[in-house]
Amino acid sequence: MRYFLGIDAGGSHSRARLTDVEGAIIGEAKAGPANTSIGLEKLQAVLMSVTQEVIAAAELNESDLPSVQAGMGIAGVSRPGILRAVSELDFPFRSVHLESDAAIANLGAHLGEDGATLVLGTGSIAYIKIGNVSTTIGGYGFPISDEGSGAALGLSAMRHALRALDGRTKPTPLSAAVTAKFDHDTGLAIKWMDEATPRDYAAFAPMILDYAEKNDEIARSIVEDAVRHVERFIETIFEKGAPRCALVGGLSRRLQPWLRESTTARLTKAKGDSLDGALILARSSLPPDS
Repeated sequence: MRYFLGIDAGGSHSRARLTDVEGAIIGEAKAGPANTSIGLEKLQAVLMSVTQEVIAAAELNESDLPSVQAGMGIAGVSRPGILRAVSELDFPFRSVHLESDAAIANLGAHLGEDGATLVLGTGSIAYIKIGNVSTTIGGYGFPISDEGSGAALGLSAMRHALRALDGRTKPTPLSAAVTAKFDHDTGLAIKWMDEATPRDYAAFAPMILDYAEKNDEIARSIVEDAVRHVERFIETIFEKGAPRCALVGGLSRRLQPWLRESTTARLTKAKGDSLDGALILARSSLPPDS
C-alpha cells in the first residue's frame, strides 16, 4: 500500500490529512503551532506528533510510515536557509516535499491551476501562481507586516485600550472588554505584551469583529482600516496579472462582508483547502509508479 500525507503547519495550529492511493480520506488530526520560529527541534516534534495522531486515526501504525509520501506546507519555511535546514531533518517517510503554508493554500484553492490567494489568519500574505512563476506579497512577519490579519487587529485593539486607560482617548465597550482581561491594570497588560505572540494578539480578532458589528466606534475603525489593507492586497494581486483570487484563512469569512461589492465581485470561491494543496504536493514528490 501507498499513502499520502498532507500537513499544514501554521503559526496557530497544525493539521494533517491522510489518504489512500485512491484519494479517500482515511485519517485527520490537529496539533499545536509548527512554524519555523519555534526552532527546528520543536518543529520536527510537532510534525511527527500530528503524523502519529493521523496515523492512529487511520488505524495504521509507525511501520506504515515508509509507505507514506508526505507534502508539508510550513509557515516560515521560505525564509533564507530555512528550507534547506528543514529538508535535512530526518523523517521516516517514503518521500517529503516541502513548501510554505501560503503555497499549499494556493495549490488547494485552485487545485494546482493558475490563480492567487490572499491568506487572512493570524498573519496575512498573498500568493500568486502564473505558469511556473510564483510571487508573494506581504507576509514579512508581525508587527512589520501582516496587515489585515488577526494579529494586526489585536495589536490595534491593545493600543486603543491602553490609550483609553491613560485617558488619551475615549473608552468604548471594546476597550473595556480588552482591559478587563488584565483587570483594567496597565502594568498587567504590559507584562502580557512582553511575552505575547502573534497568535495571542489574533485571539482578540473575533471579539473586535463582534463589537464592530455592534457599531462600537473604535472597533469599526480598526476593522475598516484592516479592510483597506485587504482591498489594496486584492488590487495589487490583479495588477500583477492573476487570473483569479480567492480569500482563505480563518479570518476571511468574517472580513469578506466588510469589503466593497466591486471587490467581492472579483473574488472566486476556493475549490479546496490547504490540506488539499499539501496532498497535491505529496503526490508530486515521487512518480506515481516509482
